[in-house]
Formats: sequence, C-alpha cells, structure tokens
Amino acid sequence: MGVLTESEVRRQIGKNKEKMTEYYIEKGQIITPSAKSYLSEKSIELKYVDKLSEVDNRQNEVIKEVIKEKTYKYITVFGAKLDKKPEHMTHLNGNLLVFKDHKRIILRGKIDSLESKILEGQILSQKNNMTKLVKDLQEVLDFVRNIMRCEVLEEKLEDFTILGLTSEELREQSHHPKKYFGIGHEFPTYEMGEVVVSINSIRSETREVELCAYEAFKGKYGQVEREDLIKALNILSSVFWIMIYKIRTGKYK
Repeated sequence: MGVLTESEVRRQIGKNKEKMTEYYIEKGQIITPSAKSYLSEKSIELKYVDKLSEVDNRQNEVIKEVIKEKTYKYITVFGAKLDKKPEHMTHLNGNLLVFKDHKRIILRGKIDSLESKILEGQILSQKNNMTKLVKDLQEVLDFVRNIMRCEVLEEKLEDFTILGLTSEELREQSHHPKKYFGIGHEFPTYEMGEVVVSINSIRSETREVELCAYEAFKGKYGQVEREDLIKALNILSSVFWIMIYKIRTGKYK
C-alpha cells in the first residue's frame, strides 16, 4: 500500500472538491501531512475504514461521493433536455419531445380523425338497423386503433384478417365485385343513401391517412420504414369498398 500524496488526492477528487464532504481510506494507509491539510482546507473529512468496498474503491479513483448528473423529464430530437414540456411540443414516444407539426404527429391526428368518422358511421348504421355493419365497423375501428398503437410504440403490425378475410382476399373481392357480389364497380352517388355515402367518406379519409403515413415514414430516396402500417391502411380502402357492395346488395339488412 503506497503513500497517499496531496497530488494523488487532488487527482482523485478532481473537479468535485466543492461537492465532497468525506474522503475514505483504509486503516493503515499512509497519507502525507500535505494531503491531510488539503482535505482540511476543502472542509472534507478524512475517514478510515477497515476495507474499502468495491464501490468505494471505484469511487475513490475519481470521487468518494457519487455526484449524480441532473436528470430531466424530457429530451428533444435535437438533444435539448427539459424539465417542462413546452405547449408547442408533444411526445413522439416515451419522454422524447417533437414539434407538433412533426410528420408522425400529423399522422396520429389523421388516424384520430379516421376513428371519429368510423364512430359516426356506426351511429348512422345503427339508425338504419344495420347491426351487422355496426359490428364490422367496430372490427375496423379496433384495427385502426391497433395501427395507432403499433405506430406509437414502434411495434410491428402482425399479419391480420378483417371481416374474416386476408389482405389478398380483401383486395381480390374489392377489385372484382361482379364475381363476388353480382354488381359492377360503381361510383357512389347520393341516391345510394346516407349509409353508403358515410362509408365512402370513411374510405376517402383512409386514403388521406395512408398518404400521411407514407409522408411520415418515407426516406430520402423514397424508401419507407413502416411498410406494415402503410400496407394495412391501403387494405382498409378495399374493406370499405366491400362494405359498400354489401350495402348495395342487401347483405347488411
């Protein structure tokens, strides 16, 4: 066990001398008078212990008392740390803040609006005694909310079925209504009734959400990060076409 000199004590304490109150060494450790004097000048009490723990050894290499860095509640994508969330910022995930016009935040707002449209569609369907359509819309609403969840938590959206159909089957039926529903593809009109117009409005809202998702997740050269979410939103358009065909052919009565 060597002699503990003033220069060694200074090195170990470093810049933390103003925050330290105690300095530990093992019994039997020789410490020079100048080192003791330095500790006294800094109002740091010298204490002897039988054996320094592993933690104490590590602390004494730099500082006896661990000075914790100030912690902050929030961080920003620019690296800034904040205790209070500014009103013009919101959570991207966890405690990471972004401006409210961030593309992923805009996407979440669009998904929220889509959910509202679906709820309005359910009320209208209920008024028209289309109970099965209300249930189908609820399935879609749950699916949309899961898309939101996967986006926020950055989780992968697993393979899915809607209305009991896979994505390939949904696309097939929506593209060939004559084969599956006995009617050709028609552009919606007011004469088809308020429920058809409502479902078509939800369908067009879905297309806007899909474009928003692409804008949020596209890379510099057009590649996308979240193909799972974009594919799911694209398939939803087919789901609403199928609903329209079912309404037109009386399958929801």
